[in-house]
Amino acid sequence: MPAKKNVSDKIAELKEGVDWFYSEDFKLEDASDKYKKLTELAKEIEKDLAEMKNDIKVIEEDFSK
Repeated sequence: MPAKKNVSDKIAELKEGVDWFYSEDFKLEDASDKYKKLTELAKEIEKDLAEMKNDIKVIEEDFSK
């Protein structure tokens, strides 16, 4: 089983994917699939960040008691 990527790695992968659209390697034939994959990755990042935000709120509540 591959290691789970952390948020920083996912953001770096997203940036690399977006950069591809502006690179000389860009191919219109591949753009749709690449866009779909990057959209899913962006959703994963949003979910991860929301979970982190929730964890921080829980920790803040614990410390404020």
